Amino acid sequence: MKSQWGVGIAEAVAPLVLALDVGSTASRGGLYDAHGRPVGKRAKLPHSFTSRADGTSEIDADRVVAELAAIIDRLVTRAHGVPIAGVALDTFASSMVVVGRDGAPLTPCMTYADSRPHAHVDQLRAEIAERELHQRTGTRAHASYWPARLRWLRAEHADVLERAAHVLSLGDYALRALTGALGTGTASAAWTGMADVRTADWSDEMLAIAGIDRAQVAPIHHLDQPLRLDSAGAAAVAKRWPQLAGARWFAAVADGLSANVGLGAGDSRTIGGTAATSGALRVLVRDLPDELPGGLWCYRVSHDRALVGGALNDVGRAIGWASASLAVEDGDAALARNPDPATPLVLPFFTGERSTGWAANARAVFAGVDAASDPATLYRAVVEGIAISYGRILVQLRGLAPDAAALHLGGSVTAEHPGAVQVVADALGIPITPVVIKRSTLRGTALLALETIAPDVDRIGPQHAPAREPRAERAEYYRERSARFERVYDALFS
Repeated sequence: MKSQWGVGIAEAVAPLVLALDVGSTASRGGLYDAHGRPVGKRAKLPHSFTSRADGTSEIDADRVVAELAAIIDRLVTRAHGVPIAGVALDTFASSMVVVGRDGAPLTPCMTYADSRPHAHVDQLRAEIAERELHQRTGTRAHASYWPARLRWLRAEHADVLERAAHVLSLGDYALRALTGALGTGTASAAWTGMADVRTADWSDEMLAIAGIDRAQVAPIHHLDQPLRLDSAGAAAVAKRWPQLAGARWFAAVADGLSANVGLGAGDSRTIGGTAATSGALRVLVRDLPDELPGGLWCYRVSHDRALVGGALNDVGRAIGWASASLAVEDGDAALARNPDPATPLVLPFFTGERSTGWAANARAVFAGVDAASDPATLYRAVVEGIAISYGRILVQLRGLAPDAAALHLGGSVTAEHPGAVQVVADALGIPITPVVIKRSTLRGTALLALETIAPDVDRIGPQHAPAREPRAERAEYYRERSARFERVYDALFS
């Protein structure tokens, strides 16, 4: 296995992949060689969502296309004539843009954070049991998924859907604009809430519930099925970017899949975790059980793989609140203390709960606070609550991936709060390897393309800090805390 991290174009091993990532705050791109090593500098163009008090969260799809084209311009120039064998793209998940018959957008791109369709979520739940929906699509009823969004659009802007030729994810729209090819990645389709988790295809029933037909969505391409450019599209690409003549373009995937792969959690033996403003635990599995765990989502990401996991709304957000509100100057010192059963219990749902109970209206709960609960103790209580919340996800993940014995964790909290990482390791009872590379999502997108372009070449592993080993003497403490957490949760939110 190769170990050198980052090379110049002269040292890069062919074939090269150009990877693109559209996130919440910027579009980014980078070149990667056959070993998955970054080649030269990345390119970045910032942007932001348009947000309004009514729940609007949008971005101009054509602006994103222009950003991606400009990034490709920069990167092919930096390749200094070396051919590029593939182009791969990921975007933030659960996006939607409606496209007219002339190929132009009829709407801005709705982002995952757009909550305007919330009223239609309850209508969906009245028509189809949420358990049945979850088992069919791997998703719950939510404003970020397409069924509620399309119903909202029909109710509020019926003329738009009457003129619609296609309803696309942002990555699908961008790649069609750049290459002329129409297709969506399996993972992007899964994050619409309209794909069948068992067949890895569009669900005809969900299409009917959403009020569109199969001709209006992009054909699904699995990870090993690049897009097919027609002669006009291939000629246009070759004219603008000669180094991409003959390159394979891959259908866009959702960034959650790319993040896991970039963290080095590409199979069921390793869990990929994120700890930033929000957090998640995810694992890639080959086989699904007959019954999906009710607290997790499950996204089919190719014909042979699914990504299963759960998400927390409040990780860095909760730690930041505790640091500021409690005026704790050295949080790691508080976390280095030995656990104390007198520490208050915190359910850290500052902006609601996702996994595992999906109590969207839940709010943070502090239990057992007394006159002896100083700021450092309360800070520790918040972090313990976050750790226990990760543990609730892990319990359900273990049923699907019993061989997962390690966790690769990335995100800003990983670097900024090492004491919190140790608390999570103690609470979960498994080693945590902090991944310290930047733009692991972008790298994961490149690695997914390399599976097809260079399947027989060894990949470099991600850079990481020393693993945080769980301390066995604290296991019983966290078992008791977790049991108490569940009792309080059941009393308040079940």
